[in-house]
Amino acid sequence: MSITFFRPRVAAGTLAIALAIALACLLGGCSHGEPAQEAAPAFVRHGSRIEVPADSPLRQRLKVAPVELRQAPHELDFPATVEADPAHMANVLPALAGRVVALKVDLGERVERGQLLAVIDSGDLAQAYADADKARDALNLARKTLDRARGVEQAGGAAVKDLEAAQSGVAQAQAEYRRAQARLAALGGSADAKAGARTMQVRAPIGGTITALSIAPGMFVNDATAPLMTIANIDKLWITAQVPEDALGQVARGQAATASVPAYPGRVFRGTVASVAAVLDPDTRRDKVRIAIDNADHALKPNMYARASVAVAQPAQVFVPESALLMNNDRTTVFVEVAPWTFERRTVELSYDESAGARVTKGLEAGERVVVAGGVLLND
Repeated sequence: MSITFFRPRVAAGTLAIALAIALACLLGGCSHGEPAQEAAPAFVRHGSRIEVPADSPLRQRLKVAPVELRQAPHELDFPATVEADPAHMANVLPALAGRVVALKVDLGERVERGQLLAVIDSGDLAQAYADADKARDALNLARKTLDRARGVEQAGGAAVKDLEAAQSGVAQAQAEYRRAQARLAALGGSADAKAGARTMQVRAPIGGTITALSIAPGMFVNDATAPLMTIANIDKLWITAQVPEDALGQVARGQAATASVPAYPGRVFRGTVASVAAVLDPDTRRDKVRIAIDNADHALKPNMYARASVAVAQPAQVFVPESALLMNNDRTTVFVEVAPWTFERRTVELSYDESAGARVTKGLEAGERVVVAGGVLLND
């Protein structure tokens, strides 16, 4: 009798499940202990507020500080040009017509007051010398006539009217002589010059630099209103700022101001507002505000382009470090601490940036605490 043995057949699906369970047990250790703990969240949101838990790593990375209330001037910036101060400029005009026989200076040369600039041969100067000589001779004759009249009068042989006439002649001669001498001095004539002298010396009325020159040796000058040259003392200059009409109310004489020019990057020239023009330019609708600047080293040159800044006093306002500012879409925001380690995003308005922080005009009050470093970590 034969005996048949039966081998049980295991379904393929059941075997696959068993193998998966076994693999999971091997990987997970088939532990029946406590489940693994999840990492603490960096922050928790409660509506519009963000709380940083005690065990959050953000507490080591966020820096919170109170906002600062301080007073700082507002710097208004304007386009400007460098100008010579008209009070320290002089146009050298010819006293008389004549021909230039010598030119003693060059354009751009520095001169001292009283220095010889040019020599002009003038027939009119010779006439002025002749007038002075005639006046001197007439005065001498009048004095002699008066002496004779007095002698005759003392001898009892002259009428009183003759003596009075002689005295009047002396007075008139003296007046004419003084007039001739004054005119000669105004023309630069010398009392020691010989009769018939024709050379007129043109001297510097002030010390400074020759900024314009319009004559040359051999040239004939006959226009008493046309300058021979211009002398400008540029030890002190004007920075003339073009101030728009809407900013005029914030600019006044005596305010502190600074200026810069492209020729000297980084260098700041300091001065004060010397004048505010009474009339606006009808074309530009801007006012000329002149800032007096010391220029002892002559670094600034007239007609340079410049930028001028005028310090306008402001009331005390809130300032925050620029690191506290965050951009949220098209708004500027900060994180304000509303409770210990609980923050709320708030929109702020700024008037302009300052070198030592940002001036806040709306959104923050003095004494409030804001995130000044690491605030970007609180963004979603």
